[in-house]
Amino acid sequence: MLIENDEKLEDCLHKWSGAPWLAVDTEFVREQTYYPKLCLIQISDGGEPVVIDMSAIRNAERLFALLERRETVKVFHAASQDLEIFAHLRDKVPQPVFDTQIAAMMLGEKDQIGYAALVDRRLGVALDKSLTRTDWSRRPLHAKAIRYAEEDVRHLATLYGEIVRELSALERLQWLYDECGERYSDPTQFRTDPEAAWKRLNALPRLPEDAQALAVALAAWRERTAVRNNRPRRWILADDALYRIAERRPNTLEALGTVGSLSPKQLSQCGQELLRILAEAGKAPFTLKTKSPLTIDQKRRLSTLQEQVEKASRRLNMPASFLATRAEMECIARGGDDAATTRLFRGWRRRAAPEFLAWTAPAAMSVSAP
Repeated sequence: MLIENDEKLEDCLHKWSGAPWLAVDTEFVREQTYYPKLCLIQISDGGEPVVIDMSAIRNAERLFALLERRETVKVFHAASQDLEIFAHLRDKVPQPVFDTQIAAMMLGEKDQIGYAALVDRRLGVALDKSLTRTDWSRRPLHAKAIRYAEEDVRHLATLYGEIVRELSALERLQWLYDECGERYSDPTQFRTDPEAAWKRLNALPRLPEDAQALAVALAAWRERTAVRNNRPRRWILADDALYRIAERRPNTLEALGTVGSLSPKQLSQCGQELLRILAEAGKAPFTLKTKSPLTIDQKRRLSTLQEQVEKASRRLNMPASFLATRAEMECIARGGDDAATTRLFRGWRRRAAPEFLAWTAPAAMSVSAP
């Protein structure tokens, strides 16, 4: 069913008003924008899926209010991108969330299993993913595109019922809600702080030290400009161009133009501002903080911890990386105040694998830890 007006949407909202759960998916585009543009919301309560054309809805307030209703569980698969849309539009995210990708890992599936793979493994259905790159903003919507959108929540609803039963049998259902709550309840996590935008620069450590401060400042400017104009970062300044400007440090418009990274239009619009940013950044030293190599004892602790996490993952039938990432295990092996705050010592992981609690005690931070 395709919903293209507020009256039909009202009928659905009335039907869903007391639903204990709803399977939800979205289709969006963001190739030409910084923020994702919401095109469709697909919903199923276990019956026939509904596809809502958001470009045709005049007042979506009651729809969003339903999705924010805490008495109704919202079922997503790999929820981050969907929730980013709601965080942008509403400055809040639907709660509570049931993420079938996370739930699948609690039932022994591989780390970050994709939706199509999960549907195939669990339901024996091979999904047609040929429309993955569809421009969902184009109208009219073709029948094949509507069916494609419907199928996602149709099978998501079926997966939810099956997975809930299995998690409940293993007494892990609350673990799932705890994990989703920690990951998804804060809408600010879906926003990038311009002052932290440099963390996206994978090649930053390879720049000369005197160029790193300039790259950090350029990344912050690019982020602010992209947000203000709602345009992709790469349209403002591509990474390669950012690196070249930071390395060559031009101090005139002519020199900036010879870097070969900016179009004449870009040079005219933002050239002077870039020169000002480069001049100011050069006065503020920046040192990229890098961790010192692990000591021999720390490497020994890390190896022991990895073995223990692997053993716990086999006992719990979960991916080891889901229990603790390599970065988290390194943090524990190094010790210090941050070690005891890692996920392995919090929430459901603490209850599921209590054997690791000894690692939080300074005396236990050694190769002989249990």
